[in-house]
Amino acid sequence: MRRADRLFQIVQYLRGGRLVRARQLSEWLEVSERTIYRDVADLQASGVPIEGAAGVGYLMRDGYDLPPLMFTRDEIVALLAGARLIRAWGGAAMARAAEEAMIKIDAVIPEKARVRQNEIEIHAFAAEMTPQVRTLIDFLEASADARKRLSISYLDGKGDASSRVIRPLGLWFWGKVWTLVAWCELRHDFRMFRLDRMSDVAETGDDFRPETGKTLKDFYRAMEQQGYGRPDA
Repeated sequence: MRRADRLFQIVQYLRGGRLVRARQLSEWLEVSERTIYRDVADLQASGVPIEGAAGVGYLMRDGYDLPPLMFTRDEIVALLAGARLIRAWGGAAMARAAEEAMIKIDAVIPEKARVRQNEIEIHAFAAEMTPQVRTLIDFLEASADARKRLSISYLDGKGDASSRVIRPLGLWFWGKVWTLVAWCELRHDFRMFRLDRMSDVAETGDDFRPETGKTLKDFYRAMEQQGYGRPDA
């Protein structure tokens, strides 16, 4: 289950003002209690009125509902065009989700505001996207979301090979090239790894926690100070 879907399900489980423990949520959603704690904290920070605490349980008072979808025509076009791009260039799970999202968008928009998909003259085709690349994108996205350390073999732009242990932070798409933003424990710095130069990618079995100076926000801050981040090295 993708994280966005899990957050939505947590809101549904907490409806009605009943107290639900993190252990119950973790069993229903098949994730760890620590993941539930993190998800609930993120929901609370975004304004969802969830009460309670770790070790006690959580509840949400009656009356809260997710806001309705209200899009302008330009927003609908942008969403559908973006979904087409992800369907062409994203991972396998991303592509399936993009297809489902287009169906849902079409289903919830009022008839007078609806934009038929065949009216949008924006298309994308990606012959380079093999099943192996799509699978790797999904794997890296899931590892970054779950904060799992990875071991990789990497060939940099000079042709030098190395083995790394990294903390995956996020994926960037550069038109035809995907890169992984990560904290490299060999270089003790941020690095951007091209997916087409990675091999033998596997989880080490160790989780990592956000540390000051090693998060995605810190990477963005460094980019602002230095220009675009240094690529693989």
